[in-house]
Amino acid sequence: MLIMEDTNIESAGNFSVFHHRMKDWEIVSVPIVAIVIAEILLYMGKHQAGIFLHVMIPLGMAVSSMWMRESNVSFSFEALAMLPILRLVNISMPVFTPMTLYLYIYIYAPLLIPVFVIARRQRLTLKELGFTPEKLYPYIPLALVVGYLIGLGEYNTIRVGSLIPDTSPLNLLKISFVMFFFVGLVEELIFRSLLQTRLQASFGMTKGLVVTGALFGMMHSGYGSVYELLLTGFAGIVMGYMFQKTGSLPLIALTHGAVNVFLFGLIPLLGPGLGFF
Repeated sequence: MLIMEDTNIESAGNFSVFHHRMKDWEIVSVPIVAIVIAEILLYMGKHQAGIFLHVMIPLGMAVSSMWMRESNVSFSFEALAMLPILRLVNISMPVFTPMTLYLYIYIYAPLLIPVFVIARRQRLTLKELGFTPEKLYPYIPLALVVGYLIGLGEYNTIRVGSLIPDTSPLNLLKISFVMFFFVGLVEELIFRSLLQTRLQASFGMTKGLVVTGALFGMMHSGYGSVYELLLTGFAGIVMGYMFQKTGSLPLIALTHGAVNVFLFGLIPLLGPGLGFF
């Protein structure tokens, strides 16, 4: 993992404001604040302003990176740029297709391309990305329990319907495949493998974890519930902590996928007790 404990390391970008040499975490905070503002605008129903800001954020980071040499700041900018891209793709896709389970494939499959490009440019190995399947099997029960608890909390907050008509083996296979291999894997590649790793290098382990979790929560502003923002922010911190301790992307992708299988499939159809109680 790319970890840097000292948050007072001078920035490789050599930026200064009022004769103050800006540190990495101060520079990285600028697009983070902009992303939060854009999500707040969307939450408030000011969609045009929010979308406009999300368009400008990656453009601004691309221009500013021209004055940076390769550093944790430039790498952090590349990771942060994925969040506006995720939001813009998420907003635009319903224009082309109805809201169904397969919409998630249209949203997340294209995002694998910039994720791959960023990972190659930053020369991240599979191990640094968290592809350590040997650590997965002992933690599968933990992933399912955490996934159920988070999914139950979200269901009690936003009361979504099921994306599958019933719990037949085929429908369970479909929703599991989409949620584990598209939503869970791609989002965790973005938030944990790329973003959390870089923010920990700029802010330190604890602050980087909290900031990444908060951003994960803010990216759920589309549900229009402050309780959903708080819950998913907490969930982001929990999954981020699991990633810190295990370094296993498959574990976190499984946990995230389980959340969505319970939230968008099993709990709406079977109830909070999943038919057992």
